[in-house]
Amino acid sequence: MARPAVTAPGQTPVAPDESARAEAVLGRLQLLVTRKLDGLLQGDYVGLLPGPGTEAGESREYRPGDDVRRMDWPVTARTTLPHVRRTVADRELETWMAIDLSASLDFGTARWLKSDLVIAAATAITHLTARGGNRIGAVVGTGSGVPQKSESWWRRKAATAPSQPPSSPTVRMPARPGRKEAQGLLRAIARTRIQPGRADLGELIEMLNRPPRRRGVAVVISDFLAPVESWARPMRKLGVRHDVLAIEVVDPRELELPDVGVLTLADPESGELHEVQTADPKLRQRYAEAAGEQRAGIARALRAGGAAHLRLRTDTDWLLDMVRFVAAQRHARTRGTTR
Repeated sequence: MARPAVTAPGQTPVAPDESARAEAVLGRLQLLVTRKLDGLLQGDYVGLLPGPGTEAGESREYRPGDDVRRMDWPVTARTTLPHVRRTVADRELETWMAIDLSASLDFGTARWLKSDLVIAAATAITHLTARGGNRIGAVVGTGSGVPQKSESWWRRKAATAPSQPPSSPTVRMPARPGRKEAQGLLRAIARTRIQPGRADLGELIEMLNRPPRRRGVAVVISDFLAPVESWARPMRKLGVRHDVLAIEVVDPRELELPDVGVLTLADPESGELHEVQTADPKLRQRYAEAAGEQRAGIARALRAGGAAHLRLRTDTDWLLDMVRFVAAQRHARTRGTTR
C-alpha cells in the first residue's frame, strides 16, 4: 500500500520519494555543517551573537555563604574588604529567518542550485543559534502561482504537470527552542515547493518586524533580485532593533555571460523567453556592467540598513565562506569593532 503524501501547514503535498530525498539531503547537510563548524569554531561564541552564559556585573561585599569562586580580588585589594562579583545571566537568544524561495532561486549553473544554498544557509544558521535554549523561527515566501500569460513557459509547464492545490505564498513557522523543533523547522523549509512568480521580499522582511519582539537576530536569505526600493525600508526598520544578517545567494551567470553563441533564456518568474547572442563582446560587457551596478546597489541598501552582508555563490565552497564570515564577525566583536 502506497504511503500518503507528506504535508505541512500552508504547503502543497509532497510525494514520499521527494520527502525522503529532502530528509537525506538535510541529513548530509547537518552532518557536514556540524563537522565543519564544530571543528573550526570552538568555544561559546560560535554564533552571530555571544552564546549562553554569564558576564561579570557589579561587585558587592562578601556575605557568609557566597561562592568564594566569585571573589573579586582587584576590588578586594583596593578596598581591603572582601568583595564578590555579581553575574548577569544572558537572556535566551531568539533568531528569525526570512527565507525567499521565489522562482528565481530555482536556478543554478555551477555546483549547486541557488535554492540548495538557501537550504544550506538556513541549516548552518540553525546549527549556530539553536543551542542553550535559544529559539529559532522562520517566515518562508515563494511565488503566488502561474503568471497570467497566455503562452508563457510556466503555463505550458503547468499544463503538463499533475494538478495540485494552490499553496500559500507566505508561511510563518513559530520560534521554538530545542533541537527537535529546529529539525522540524528545517524539514518544513526543505519541503516548501517553489511556485512560479516572485515572493514579496519587502513583506517577508516586514513580517520579522511584526509583532514587535525583544532584541535578537534576524537573518534574510535571498538573491535580492526584487527591486531595491521594495525591501530597503523594511530592512532599515529591522536593523533598528535587531542584529541583521543578509545572506545573498548568487550564481556566476547572473554576473557575466559566457561566449556560447545563441542562448535561449527563460525568466523563471514571468515565463518569458529571450534569445541572446552571447558571441557579441559588447553585449557581454554591457551585461556584466549592469549586473555589477545591480549588485553594488544591493550592497549599498544592505549597508544602509545596518545589516552584515554575506554573499554565497553556487560555484564556490559555501560552507568555507560561511565559516570565514562567522570567524570574522567573532573577531570583530571581540575587538569591539563594527561590521
